[in-house]
Amino acid sequence: MAERRRAGAVRKHKKGAQAGSGGQGRKKLEGRGPTPKAEDRPYHPKAKAKARAERSASGAQPYRGHQSSRTGRPTVHKQRDTELIGGRNSVVEALVAKVPATALYVAEHIDADDRVRDALARATGRGIPVTTVTRDELDRLVGEGAVHQGIALQVPPYRYAKLDDLLSQASDHAPLIVALDGVTDPRNLGAIIRSVAAFGADGVIIPERRSAGVTASAWKTSAGAALRTHVAMVPNLTQTLRQLKKDGLFVVGLDGGGDVSLPELNLATDPLVIVVGSEGKGLSRLVRETCDEIVSIPITSGVESLNAGIAAAVAMYAVSTARSGSGE
Repeated sequence: MAERRRAGAVRKHKKGAQAGSGGQGRKKLEGRGPTPKAEDRPYHPKAKAKARAERSASGAQPYRGHQSSRTGRPTVHKQRDTELIGGRNSVVEALVAKVPATALYVAEHIDADDRVRDALARATGRGIPVTTVTRDELDRLVGEGAVHQGIALQVPPYRYAKLDDLLSQASDHAPLIVALDGVTDPRNLGAIIRSVAAFGADGVIIPERRSAGVTASAWKTSAGAALRTHVAMVPNLTQTLRQLKKDGLFVVGLDGGGDVSLPELNLATDPLVIVVGSEGKGLSRLVRETCDEIVSIPITSGVESLNAGIAAAVAMYAVSTARSGSGE
């Protein structure tokens, strides 16, 4: 009986090289490469913790609202590069001053007094979106410990001017500019901006680092003056002061131990930069060395010193008085 062979048992080709797959399975053999680090995987808890740390380091605290698909009510989410002004008087003052705003948040069941009604009318008239939120959401929106009285106004980032904008504004008079050296309290910055507007100065210079910026708190303290006052942010204050000196301006620093008393300042009618030091340390060494004169404000009572905002206002008043007396 002939031997039966199973199918495929007989070699049909000669030994030797055979045609391959053409690399069709190569990618499968290579795999997906090394596993990404936990912090680089978007949905990993470590990645979310890293993102939170980066947002916290950036100093972003404001929020925006959107409609929740579950509750139908607005929920508050963090949004970078915006600031919030809380409080009924502050919101009304900001709206009266026509501070740029992108949203008005009002708490549910708020006791609507004249200020709230005024704020709603002004916001509606300017086309500013009005969003109703819960008290808890408004607390998170404004920030822990902040007093909002059931209402808050969201303002966009401040648009800083260029240094040339400050100088071009002084085309028909001797420039008067205030530079801040390490002033970190935004309320002092807001007060100085307000004084700059009141005494007809040409603007404020602040450094990018170790300085308060024009935030909601500064907007609030300025009482709307930030809207009509140039504030320039520069990378290096010392270099900027040196450049202004080359352009013909004199630089005067305010310090309690100055060599010249403010009433005896002979440079008041000249193109001038008044430098105000930080609240605690005063003028930094390099800035002090750059100044043409160090000026002190005479204090007759037992008060040791003035804060940055008041010192700047007193100096600008003295300069303004001297210029008006000279007929400038």
